[in-house]
Amino acid sequence: MKFELKQHFQIESARFLPHLPASHPCSRMHGHSFKIILTLVGDLDPKIGWVIDYNDIQAHMKPLIEKIDHRVLNEVEGLENPTSELLAKWIFDRASKNLPMLTRVSVAETPSTECSYPA
Repeated sequence: MKFELKQHFQIESARFLPHLPASHPCSRMHGHSFKIILTLVGDLDPKIGWVIDYNDIQAHMKPLIEKIDHRVLNEVEGLENPTSELLAKWIFDRASKNLPMLTRVSVAETPSTECSYPA
């Protein structure tokens, strides 16, 4: 029996997008309250009654969140051009090593925008 779980994280980070024209507002340093949503899919453990402990997800994510929370994302290795798309991929590539059930990472930089990787 497969289930889909989601766990949400919130970070505050600054960034600028270096490949945009100087006239674009995102080419200048600015901040976002990013919402990160992990989606995991797995089988229910019939004895325990869950797929994975949410505390385990949080523990695996803690080192990654510490690298990007209250940071200038451009200064994080691999995020020199920290678009939301590339941030979602950066998180997925690292988190999936310890969370093999991870199927998607979504990043919302505003309440009305969101991107997901992989699609």
